[in-house]
Amino acid sequence: MADFHYDVVIIGSGPAGEGAAMNAAKKGKKVAVVETRSMVGGNCTHLGTIPSKALRHSVTQIIQFNTNPMFRDIGEPRFFSFPRVLRNAEDVIAKQVKVRTEFYGRNRVNLYTGHAKFVDPNTLDVFSPESTNHVRLHADQIVIATGSSPWRPDNIDFNHERVYDSDTILSLEHTPRTMIIYGAGVIGCEYASIFSGLGVKVDLIHPGDRLLSFLDDEISDALSYHLRDKGALIRHNEDFDSIEANDKFVTLKMKSGKKVKADAFLWAAGRSGNTKELGLENAGLTPNSRGQLDVDQSYRTAVDHIYAIGDVIGWPALASAAYDQGRAAAADITDMEDFRFVSEVPTGIYTIPEISSVGKNERELTEAKVPYEVGQAFFKNIARAQITDEGVGMLKILFHRDTLELLGVHCFGDQAAEIVHIGQAIMSQKGEGNTLKYFVNTTFNYPTMAEAYRIAALNGLNKL
Repeated sequence: MADFHYDVVIIGSGPAGEGAAMNAAKKGKKVAVVETRSMVGGNCTHLGTIPSKALRHSVTQIIQFNTNPMFRDIGEPRFFSFPRVLRNAEDVIAKQVKVRTEFYGRNRVNLYTGHAKFVDPNTLDVFSPESTNHVRLHADQIVIATGSSPWRPDNIDFNHERVYDSDTILSLEHTPRTMIIYGAGVIGCEYASIFSGLGVKVDLIHPGDRLLSFLDDEISDALSYHLRDKGALIRHNEDFDSIEANDKFVTLKMKSGKKVKADAFLWAAGRSGNTKELGLENAGLTPNSRGQLDVDQSYRTAVDHIYAIGDVIGWPALASAAYDQGRAAAADITDMEDFRFVSEVPTGIYTIPEISSVGKNERELTEAKVPYEVGQAFFKNIARAQITDEGVGMLKILFHRDTLELLGVHCFGDQAAEIVHIGQAIMSQKGEGNTLKYFVNTTFNYPTMAEAYRIAALNGLNKL
């Protein structure tokens, strides 16, 4: 057994682990990263963010080809199978792995492939899948960035060929005609968009009374409309009871007594932190019932020199936030001045069309009795959206009636996740820099989607 000592050992090479490793290495720490896969990137690159967004992009191109009259001159509408569309995602994954592997080499970060398990609070054994031998790593600080996996209820047979979760759906080798998706959170809604876009009849089953209830109500309603417009059937206030699967179809039984039958079933109801086999008890740590770890405002766990970041600590469980949490943990380790607790995180939801928001929504402002007003810009009226034939959607700015301070930005439609960052940048300014006047007194390129800010600002000011 080989023994090595490091300043910092990080478990996991997803966005959180990468952010911590790069920042610690650049500040002169001797760093090692342990990754269970033979390739870096974590679930984000291989199972979650990257493949699902690459899939979504391919499906939007297919939708555009099949619905745009201009393309009828070169052929009839086409059917694209799910496996064929998935090949593009695999190409993107390979490119991401290449880029991220170079980061580790360039910054002299040692990579260990295998499963990490705590021996004591400062020691990890790394068990390689290809060898009976293991490596022992000692560290002054340890960062747990193991991510999350789909939560799997015991009464569902996920080994059945017609039953999937958000990880195994990427191994689907055919295109079902009908699909049941249970769970209408972000993952469920994104896959409902993807499969509906491929012409699959989707039953989206949701325990709550509206989709993505944390969103602005108007945006949530718009998402429901466009999913239904693609042929999806949304069933609210329905709870899962059991699944029956055979070689022909799968049947979901709900607690209300209803039954729904389809070719395939996708479970998208919750995720669990990847802590089960880490030997946390040997480090003096206990995860919650969902396998997640509690941390303080410095991302330290109950054991002072052990940090936890990313999905393994729960909210907000976003790749963007995870990377920044990793950098923050490394900043705390190296006593840097640029530490920040990641709290203000924009929401990016890659449905079709996509959604993004930052700040407060109307419901929150109303409950807080804040006197706000709304400025709107509808994409169907914007020249750039007319040129790209992406007229679905809107930009909505919420601002204080008296001070004109920006309170929230909500966007639905093409490039929403890009557009929202303009509003985010202005919201972060101090004093008069954070007001609606910026958008009125700034000249935007024309035609652009960014011009929506000027249109929405003028629309809002006209209401005062």
